[in-house]
Amino acid sequence: MAHSYVAYIDESGDDGLSNFRKPGANGGSSHWLCISACILRESQRLETVGWRDQIKQTTSMKSKGRDIHFTKFNHGQKRVACQIIASKSLRFIAVLADKTRLDAATFGEKNRLYFYLTRHVIERLSWFCRDQRAAVPEGDGRVRIVFSRRGGLSYEGFQDYLRGLKSEQATTIHWPVIDIDGIEAKDHSTDAGLQLADCGASAIAAAFEPDPYGNCEAQYAHVLRDVVYSRKGNFLAYGLKILPSASDAALSEQQRSALLPFKKKG
Repeated sequence: MAHSYVAYIDESGDDGLSNFRKPGANGGSSHWLCISACILRESQRLETVGWRDQIKQTTSMKSKGRDIHFTKFNHGQKRVACQIIASKSLRFIAVLADKTRLDAATFGEKNRLYFYLTRHVIERLSWFCRDQRAAVPEGDGRVRIVFSRRGGLSYEGFQDYLRGLKSEQATTIHWPVIDIDGIEAKDHSTDAGLQLADCGASAIAAAFEPDPYGNCEAQYAHVLRDVVYSRKGNFLAYGLKILPSASDAALSEQQRSALLPFKKKG
């Protein structure tokens, strides 16, 4: 039986844990790594082509081919791209780590940080699919997971990592909806859904990752707020996970302001 959902996963930032980028300087590692999933019904998968094309046409992006890259947009194009995405029937989950606060000895092994953050994404993805099942009766309840291909990452290794977690019951992942064997990786240019995931990951990361001048830009994430997964108004435990926790992270004034629309009221 067909899957009920499809989730496209992409990242913004890198997993380097030293030589962090400094304002005004070239090179260096990003301060933050964001792993994000763009989730929609499997029955709507082909609609992502039209959504992507709408963004390209509206932004008048001039490039070969039909694919889009959020980082190639200017500020106005980024904002309208987010406005278009926010009008569609999809949801985002983003897990972000302040790498400057992480222990390099713990996460220094290749791909360990990426796997750890993606585990939190998969966990929240499973909750979303479980909770939305009544509203999505088609398919078998499972989610098809598609990664944007990343150099140096073994997706078979990630599948084995998930199988280990499942056998140990080490997480609160709702395993019946996760199709581990069906996990696949595709090139960014080959799937419009991956390009929407790229937009979401980069838009949300911009609220926390300083630009070359040391500033963060939260407007894009704020535009996407209503398509970020939440439960009873709780975003920070569900669709927007900060590591270390938002209360423990050493956030700047701009970064704290970025979180205000995502804080539960009352």
